[in-house]
Amino acid sequence: MIPANLQVNIDEKAIKEYILQQIDQQLHETLLMVDLEKLAVITSMSKRFLEDEILSDPRMRLIERRRNRKRWWFYKQALEVITEIVDEW
Repeated sequence: MIPANLQVNIDEKAIKEYILQQIDQQLHETLLMVDLEKLAVITSMSKRFLEDEILSDPRMRLIERRRNRKRWWFYKQALEVITEIVDEW
């Protein structure tokens, strides 16, 4: 019998990135509301671009919730409206 020599190389950085990506994906599925900071992360758009192109749209203003100077949007509604806006481009 020939002895088997098995060597496994583990890329710890890739594993860590994958785990963080999976955690982030699970968080997205459980979000209730998002603010401008989170929208920027979710959409990969800058805050300025979001303000100019997305948040100024009347459909986004309808679902906006405010308290003092802070603004939030319900996550699922916001994604639906953003998808509609982007589809019109």
